[in-house]
Amino acid sequence: MDILQILLTDTFWEAALRIATPLIFGVLGALICERAGVLNLGIEGIFVAGAMAGWLAVWLGAGLWGGIVVAMLTGGFFGLIHAILTVPLGLSQHVSGLGVTMLATSVSYFTYRTALPNVSSPPRIEPFRPLDIPLLSDIPFLGPVLFQQTAMTWLALFFVALVWWVFNRTPLGVALRAVGDNPDAVDAQGLSVYGLRIGAVVAGSMLMALGGAFLTMSAFDAFFFGMVNGRGWISIALVIFASWRPGKALLGALLFGAFDAFQVRLQTEVGAFIPPQIFLMAPYVLSIITLVVVARRADYPRALLKPWFKGQR
Repeated sequence: MDILQILLTDTFWEAALRIATPLIFGVLGALICERAGVLNLGIEGIFVAGAMAGWLAVWLGAGLWGGIVVAMLTGGFFGLIHAILTVPLGLSQHVSGLGVTMLATSVSYFTYRTALPNVSSPPRIEPFRPLDIPLLSDIPFLGPVLFQQTAMTWLALFFVALVWWVFNRTPLGVALRAVGDNPDAVDAQGLSVYGLRIGAVVAGSMLMALGGAFLTMSAFDAFFFGMVNGRGWISIALVIFASWRPGKALLGALLFGAFDAFQVRLQTEVGAFIPPQIFLMAPYVLSIITLVVVARRADYPRALLKPWFKGQR
């Protein structure tokens, strides 16, 4: 197949959307946190915790949707830890976030080893299957790309629309954007800066955990060490690419997914002539280049990373 023809196939874009799905959850979660003025570097660990908790819940009999609920609650728990440390206590958001990543990752691996002490390979679960919606799945090109995805991909697209609507069409969204730009003005209106920021971090962390849950409950059917593979850090970078806008966040995740899907297919075309490591690093190099170009024009939330204490100016 001609290399350029790869970009015109429905299978390529179906794979790109599937690869992008955990990033969509992650970038939306990070976007919500940062819009409220809190950087959440706990995202990588929350991905791991969501992946393990969701998978373990399904393996114990909670069902797939029960696993989603457990993953979200797990992410919310670690998000609450980060929020308490950084919002009312005003500790370093960088240090707290990295601490949450290490804590969540360690607790996840410890729980896995404790629950399955004598297992050499992780047990398999029955993951979400592609929906294959009648009639819609038969539409040329769009059918395979959109209507043969799993329920979790559709859930990610739903959250893109929901987050956009909340931020742009509701008083809550206005308050969240304001607390990330000018918390003193929010406090002057009688709203709780602490409450808005803590709520945003918890909600964002719940979405991050769904990114990890997608890996074990939709993309694969088991939990194994290293499966997150830096997707949390990619999500943090994509927030800057998206300029803290949900629509552009979806675009950025799809762009990275397309880079990744393209390198896999490119290996089959010219892999005999080029070392495979070149292909593996290509999505990250292209993402860095794109980020550098876009970041110079990014409009940061003005109160991002700045602690706020009631009564102080």
